[in-house]
Amino acid sequence: MKTGEIVNAEIELLTAIKNADVSALEKMLHDDLLFNLPDGQTITKEFDLTVYRSGKMKIDALEASDQIINIIDDTAVVAVTVLLKGNYDQSPLNGIFRYIRVWKQFDENLKVIAGSCVELK
Repeated sequence: MKTGEIVNAEIELLTAIKNADVSALEKMLHDDLLFNLPDGQTITKEFDLTVYRSGKMKIDALEASDQIINIIDDTAVVAVTVLLKGNYDQSPLNGIFRYIRVWKQFDENLKVIAGSCVELK
């Protein structure tokens, strides 16, 4: 596993999120994913995919910065700041968030196995 692979995986993931590309997200998120939202709720892969399938999540702008990647054996930990603009369930979504994501190598595929997000502003 190389840093460049993780950078590319992060770009693919953010593109899939922005485009609500459920089939791409299905491939990138591990079936046993746990992800903590800024309000403290822990969600699963299925919950996340349902949000995108339903059209509740609409992203207008998404910009990543300040990315840090640590690779530990077959796992990578990514910390990244993301500016998000859009709507979630008819409510405006507009803020700067700090994400931590854990990617793990499974055969040929990299998958997100865990993550968390806090709102900065």
